[in-house]
Amino acid sequence: MYYNEPSQETCLVTGVAGFIGSHLAESLIAHGYRVIGVDAFVDFYPRATKETNLAQLRQSPNFQFVETDLRSANLVKLLKGVDYVFHLAAQAGVRTSWGDGFASYVGHNVLGTQRLLEAAKQTGVQRVIYASSSSIYGNAATQPVREDSPTVPISPYGVTKLAAEHLCRLYTTEHGLPTISLRYFTVYGPRQRPDMAFHKFIRAILTDQPITIYGDGEQSRDFTYVGDIVAANLAAMHHGRAGGFYNLGGGTRVTVNEVLRLLQEITEKPAQVVYQSRQLGDAAHTSADTSAARNELGFAPRYSLMDGLRAEAAWLTELLAEPAMQLA
Repeated sequence: MYYNEPSQETCLVTGVAGFIGSHLAESLIAHGYRVIGVDAFVDFYPRATKETNLAQLRQSPNFQFVETDLRSANLVKLLKGVDYVFHLAAQAGVRTSWGDGFASYVGHNVLGTQRLLEAAKQTGVQRVIYASSSSIYGNAATQPVREDSPTVPISPYGVTKLAAEHLCRLYTTEHGLPTISLRYFTVYGPRQRPDMAFHKFIRAILTDQPITIYGDGEQSRDFTYVGDIVAANLAAMHHGRAGGFYNLGGGTRVTVNEVLRLLQEITEKPAQVVYQSRQLGDAAHTSADTSAARNELGFAPRYSLMDGLRAEAAWLTELLAEPAMQLA
C-alpha cells in the first residue's frame, strides 16, 4: 500500500474517539500530519471507552480535540486550514436502526454528512474520504460483490450509509469537491466497539458467559483488520478517482461458526453458544471483490484473520485484567 509523506498538512478526523477513528488519527500523526479530531460522544456505548481510545492522542502536540456535533457545529470555521477530511462519524448499528431510532441515523449519517460536504466545498479541502459500509449491498445475489453490484440495503442503517455515499458523489460531480468513499467490510481488532460480534464473543469466552448467535452460525463475513483499513485511508488521500468508491475487505470469507472455533483455539477456552432466530437487517453473506482498491489505491491486506483475532483477544484480555473492569 502506498501513500505520500506530508509537509505538515492538517487532517480532520470525525468520529475520532471511536474504534477506527482513533487508530486512524494515531497513524496520521505518526506519518507527520497534524490532526483535528472531532467527536460528539453519541451515547451508543460508554463515553469512558471512547476517552480511553483518545488517551494516546491527547499526549501528542500535533493533535487537537474538538467535542462537537456535525449536525449543529460551525463547520466552515472548523474546516479552515484543513487539507484532508476523514469522515468516520456515524450512528452505528444495524439492529438498532429500526423504529423510532431511525431519526438519529438520518441526523448523524445523512444530515451530518451533507453539512460537512457543504462546508468542505467552501474551504478548499483537498479531499474528503468517507467511511461507507458493506451494508449498502444487502443480501447480494452474487459473491464477492463488486463496486458495480446492485446496492439494495436491507437495514435502515444501510440506507443512510448509501445516502451519504450518494451525497459525496453529488458534491464531486456538481461542485468539484474531490471525495472518495471506502466501503468497509466488517472491521475488527483492538478497541472494537463493545456491541460488535468479535468483542462480544471474546469477552464472553474469557468470562465464561454464553454467546448468543442469531441464525445457525453459517452466515459468513469478509472480516477486515483495522490496520488494513487505516492503511487504505492513508492511501486514499492521494490515490483513487475523485467521486470513486472502493470495497475494502480482508480477503477471506469465514462463517461465524469458524470464527468461534478459532477463538476457542486462541483463548484455549470453550465457548458456550446459544443459537437464536436471525435478526432483521442481517445479511446472510458478505464478501468483497477488492480489485479496484488494489489497482487504484494499492490496497493489499497484510493481516490474516488468525493474527487479527489474536491481537484483539490480547487487547481484551489486558482490558479485562484492569481493576475497573473487574468491578464492572
